[in-house]
Amino acid sequence: MTRESHSDGGSRAGAVMTGAEIFVRSLIEEKVEVLFGYPGGATIGVYDVLRDLSTIQHVLTRHEQGATHAAEGYARVTGKPGVVLVTSGPGATNTVTGIADAYMDSLPLVVFTGQVPLRLIGNDAFQEADIVGITRPITKHNYLVRDVTELAKTVKEAFHIATTGRPGPVLVDLPKDVMAHTAPFDYPSTVEMRSYNPIVEGHQKQLKKAAEVINAAKRPVLYVGGGVVLSGAATELTALARKMSCPVTTTLQGLGAFPSDDPLSMGMLGMHGTWYSNMAVHHCDILIAVGARFDDRVTGKVEAFAPEATVVHIDIDPSAISKNVLVDVPIVGDVKRVLTSLLPLVRQLDTTAWQLEIAGWKREHPLRYQSGPEIRAQQVFHCLGDVTGGAAIVVTDVGQHQMWAAQFFPCMEPRTFVTSGGLGTMGFSLPAAMGVAFARPNLPIVSISGDGGFQMNSQELTTIVQHKLPVKIFVINNGFLGMVRQWQDLFWKRRYSQVEMTSPDFVKLAEAHGCPGFRATTSSEVEPLVRRAMGYTDGPVLVEFVVVQEDNVYPMIPAGQTVEEMIDIPLDPADEGVTIFNPVSKTAVHDRKEDLHGVHIR
Repeated sequence: MTRESHSDGGSRAGAVMTGAEIFVRSLIEEKVEVLFGYPGGATIGVYDVLRDLSTIQHVLTRHEQGATHAAEGYARVTGKPGVVLVTSGPGATNTVTGIADAYMDSLPLVVFTGQVPLRLIGNDAFQEADIVGITRPITKHNYLVRDVTELAKTVKEAFHIATTGRPGPVLVDLPKDVMAHTAPFDYPSTVEMRSYNPIVEGHQKQLKKAAEVINAAKRPVLYVGGGVVLSGAATELTALARKMSCPVTTTLQGLGAFPSDDPLSMGMLGMHGTWYSNMAVHHCDILIAVGARFDDRVTGKVEAFAPEATVVHIDIDPSAISKNVLVDVPIVGDVKRVLTSLLPLVRQLDTTAWQLEIAGWKREHPLRYQSGPEIRAQQVFHCLGDVTGGAAIVVTDVGQHQMWAAQFFPCMEPRTFVTSGGLGTMGFSLPAAMGVAFARPNLPIVSISGDGGFQMNSQELTTIVQHKLPVKIFVINNGFLGMVRQWQDLFWKRRYSQVEMTSPDFVKLAEAHGCPGFRATTSSEVEPLVRRAMGYTDGPVLVEFVVVQEDNVYPMIPAGQTVEEMIDIPLDPADEGVTIFNPVSKTAVHDRKEDLHGVHIR
């Protein structure tokens, strides 16, 4: 491959190329637009080829973990695979957290790692690590390329596996000498793998059985997970819910699959889900789980989860069926295709009485927060929703602020709420928002972190500034590792241990990176600074919100417990005020002031 051919997308098939050139040409064939990476000795040949390439944008992150989270953000909002290239040894091991995160949340990632020459593998060579062995439990599949003639085929298979069936990360390890060897370039047009054939169409007999039990329901609930978002099935899911008049609750990863301002929406369920969604699941007579995996944060005590319900479970992954909760009607297949087939089989249900019962729970236990001169984190997300109307991509970190964002930010469309779910990775938000910005630069993007999580990958602020990415960075600073403190508060007799955080001046830190920074310390400053940040267009901007230190996330079902143990926000008649969150009408609860001990509702 000549230097000229690099810039125009590569030379003709059959030309003799080095492994590095074959690799880059294979990425072009896969239509890779953005490559997140960090170079090193084992990948120097590849980076030499990339130097003259104009068809792929390489983003030099400041840490390999940042590269994998950025690739996750990119994959989350596009549905395309996020692609990562790092060097051997520590470069490879630094990707492990991001790979595990993508594996837990079923995100399509293809991670390429450099490796020492084949003859040195196993000899404890400089910057050698058995990354194939290390990542075997956290990848959908992985490869060590031993022959340059197998390289193009391996890349093709890696992208195919990552993006089909239940998506997930695939790792390809590239020894330095293999990348220097030569072979004719022949990129396959198809993939044939006898041992890998995901089922995509739902079984007709199971579809009919599901329709029969659904059509007999009086108290149905749709329990919607991230699989609906990943399969692009939000339209079909919404049509099914409205045709059935069926209340909908979503998981953390399912937010946006069903518009949160729809009267049928009950918001998120589970440990920090809404009171009414958990009560509805507990009392429903049929639970239709769509693209969800019955995570422990949703079910609590499995034996007491949805005790009165017949359970229908739709999922692309057969291993997820009855893994945690025994189901009555399993349907294996792509969610979009299954819902398309199921929709004409179900009928309009009379759920009037059921919806009135749920409406009563909504009035009695709405999402709410105590308000006053100090900033409550909930106020920030409530205000952000009001300012944007939900028309923004929110990327959260992990902890209390993540749960409050899930509760109080109105998610109207799929792929607009980006967060680390199954692994719960602190430090996720900032690099993930960077990946989102490369994929969707023309949409409002808000990165939300706690003071603890922000410091874990704050170095990526430099990358964001370098590329002038329009990311609004909100740091919720309560001076604690908030969620750990909450558990120590509620379940460990307030014996706080190693949860108080000493942080830098985040405004000065932002300015040191070349990013404007602002700080809000009173509730009256929240809306003006949210509006100022959302209106800023010349690159990133950071706002620190100094919030009440010891605030807890409610409702809460303690780990492994049941709905009967659910804790709601305590209300004190002496409190200055309580703000009610109503994602449907945005009006305060109209006739329930007496139920709130006479406190002022704003």
